[in-house]
Amino acid sequence: MIRLTGFADEISKDLTEQLDVLESESMRFLELRGVWGKNVSTFTDDEVSQIRDTLQARNVGVSCIGSPIGKIGINDPFEPHLELLGRVLDIAEALDTKYVRIFSFYIPKGEDPAKYRNEVMARMRRMVELAASRDFVLLHENESGIYGDVAARCADILSTINSPHLRAIFDPANFVQAGQRPFAECWDLIQPYLEYMHIKDAVMETRKVVPAGEGDGNLKEIVGRLKEMNFSGFTSLEPHLSVAGRMSGFSGPELFKTAVRAFKKLLDDAGIAWS
Repeated sequence: MIRLTGFADEISKDLTEQLDVLESESMRFLELRGVWGKNVSTFTDDEVSQIRDTLQARNVGVSCIGSPIGKIGINDPFEPHLELLGRVLDIAEALDTKYVRIFSFYIPKGEDPAKYRNEVMARMRRMVELAASRDFVLLHENESGIYGDVAARCADILSTINSPHLRAIFDPANFVQAGQRPFAECWDLIQPYLEYMHIKDAVMETRKVVPAGEGDGNLKEIVGRLKEMNFSGFTSLEPHLSVAGRMSGFSGPELFKTAVRAFKKLLDDAGIAWS
């Protein structure tokens, strides 16, 4: 059975409204990226406690911390960023999730990513070592502009680090926006490391994000493969239907529901149970 979750800050900045919309769609988890207009990595201890108490009262769990770790330039200072990862792991622990989303550093525009491979691997290895020491799992998301934007470089990271504490998020829309066909060119490379799905679709010609099944993200084929492999992990709605920014996105309550229902239809058509 697939477990539905989502970036609830795409619904609203207000935590109560986030939870109301999730409840209306029978979703019992969220991927925590932001509340009150603040990024999760900047929450104080008191804010984390408030969020934890509110989620427990509403019987909603945190599937993953949608952190910005790795969303800096490969030439930017790394030590402060590693310290920030430590803080994010503290927040993940307080909110009872083992998963933290990460990225693999922006490459200078126009330069060959291969030039920076060694530095990327060195940084990723140190982040994974920190996560492993505390028994967390870092989830690498493919995103345009970072080292791991295309499937081959994602697989390069995952196979080189080769750790159960580093696994893959598969984001079809992000592969489309990197100019790749998600099922034909990406799936087989990422599937051995797959732990978590981000659900959004995109149109190849315009790079515009659309609901699942309405673009070139091969969501129907991917859902079929999830059924074949009896995938029982999290599928996280990240609709980006109103705003798709470098650090976050926004949809609003109604467009978020539109995105959720489009994906539910794909699951229902495939005969996949969800919760």
